[in-house]
Amino acid sequence: MNYWLFKSEPDEYSIDDLAAEPNKTGRWDGIRNYQARNLIRDDIGVGDQILFYHSSCKVPAVVGTATVTQTAYPDPAQYDGESRYFDPKATQEKPRWYCVDIQFLHKFKLPVPLKHIKQDAILADMVLVNQGRLSVQPVTEREWEHITVLGNADT
Repeated sequence: MNYWLFKSEPDEYSIDDLAAEPNKTGRWDGIRNYQARNLIRDDIGVGDQILFYHSSCKVPAVVGTATVTQTAYPDPAQYDGESRYFDPKATQEKPRWYCVDIQFLHKFKLPVPLKHIKQDAILADMVLVNQGRLSVQPVTEREWEHITVLGNADT
């Protein structure tokens, strides 16, 4: 099992949106960065654990957890001319973009803000701190455990 951080703008797709999906399961699509695409296509597997991160908002933060329920498959939006994720270079024979299905696990009692993550010595080497723009990024088991403890702490 591997650990990941997936970033989403909460007004686009939030942890509450995922929790409201049928079976609390949704498609993680729209990735249009080659490095993130390669992680989805080549490295992410069923059962991998996800830190769900709200980005581009007033308080960017890890807000909960999810799990991967379906490995990579071609992102259908790349073929849809009406989608903002349409890619005219993508074909059924040679898809360019991939997605995975994820299932909601838990919403944290307290969001773990990026500001806190940057100040926490245990989290100083996180990809989020050093390469923050990547929308899908690996997380170590130690980082996963520490963040989940912080998010579930009693106030």
